[in-house]
Amino acid sequence: MAKDHHQPYSFTKKLLPWTLYTILPIAIFRCYFYPPQFPHSSTDELSLNTPIIIPSSSSSPPSFSSSSLSQEGEIRADEPPCDYTNGNWVHDKIGPLYNGTTCATIKEGQNCIIHGRPDFDYLYWRWKPKQCKLPRFDPNTFLDLLSNKHLAFVGDSMARNQLESLLCILSTVSAPNLVYRNGEDIKFRKWNFASHNVNISVYWSPFLVDGVEKSNTGPNYNKLYLDRIDEKWGADLDHIDMIVLSVGHWFLHPAVYFDGDSVLGCHFCDGLNHTEIGFYDVLRKALKTTLKTITERRGSTDNVLDVIVTTFSPAHFEGEWDKAGACSKTKPYKEGEKVLEGMDAEMRNLEVEEVDLAKENAKQFKGMRLEALDVTKLSLMRPDGHPGPYMHSNPFADGIKERVQNDCVHWCLPGPVDTWNQILLEIIKRWEGQSRKGE
Repeated sequence: MAKDHHQPYSFTKKLLPWTLYTILPIAIFRCYFYPPQFPHSSTDELSLNTPIIIPSSSSSPPSFSSSSLSQEGEIRADEPPCDYTNGNWVHDKIGPLYNGTTCATIKEGQNCIIHGRPDFDYLYWRWKPKQCKLPRFDPNTFLDLLSNKHLAFVGDSMARNQLESLLCILSTVSAPNLVYRNGEDIKFRKWNFASHNVNISVYWSPFLVDGVEKSNTGPNYNKLYLDRIDEKWGADLDHIDMIVLSVGHWFLHPAVYFDGDSVLGCHFCDGLNHTEIGFYDVLRKALKTTLKTITERRGSTDNVLDVIVTTFSPAHFEGEWDKAGACSKTKPYKEGEKVLEGMDAEMRNLEVEEVDLAKENAKQFKGMRLEALDVTKLSLMRPDGHPGPYMHSNPFADGIKERVQNDCVHWCLPGPVDTWNQILLEIIKRWEGQSRKGE
């Protein structure tokens, strides 16, 4: 009878280890590939109802506070500036800075994962400069440095692409609140990060100078007034602490150029009695007018303005823009495989030159700071980072079509454009280090 009394206990004792051995691997597998999502705060409204989690090989490294710039990632004021333009893309098992499926501020056409892009390898690359380190972006550091300030992105859709990347990165630690919106396609918006009272806005201004865009109801060309800036953003200069300018692609479109009321010439203006003058000198003149006006309006005041010019971002069209495979590469170019040349090099060079000239002009004003955010080469080496056909949701759901619209200009989010903001943060950190050294 005693043997029969202990038989159920013995059976349970033998079964329990095998149950644990079976459940434990399943639990580990589930947590690895589908990590639980926790809101950043009780007021976080950024998550979608059904997030798609992209697996990463490792968790993100711990962040550091910028309240003391003596920790890892500090840029000392006496160190020579890092040349971020020379480097290569290396595989990075950590993966993107944020989950693209849970960021609510991404423009639909750049949300490649949600739209069904099947490959994820483009998410696992990082830019490695040859002569220095480019730290992983720390959103807390960025918010600390911009506390109680207004950062404005001004330009075309590439400015918006960079802005939306930054919003997604920062939203991993603080929820952005949309406090202003106006214009067709929401071309003018402002967000506030209440945790640090940081305001970040975007102004649609594809020429920076005053202009009239072509339309279906008017002339089929743009009009640019190269002697004056666009006051849609210029009128707010007194309320901006840092401005990121980003233009280029709209200067390739047909246009007539003015200096005051006088016509200087045109570009692709068949049928008009104007001289074809191209667009390189026009872009140069637009930047010169913009940087000169900013310097004159703000350099003479105690409340100076920091200015950053993001250089030209190359497109990667191969063949016709409306055929499958227009930008179908799935890996970055290797060093030497793609050379920066032609139009991409010309656009980048003149932007850097104009920033250097503006720096010299601004030396007469104490505290006026300007810098080129030189992203042209590192962007050229990422043909895999564009939405391509996934600018639209599930473009091949009904099979491969003969004609399909491709976006080989803008960048997927997450994607290579996130690196632009990593370098932006390093520029700001250097400026902060120089300010502290001068105190």
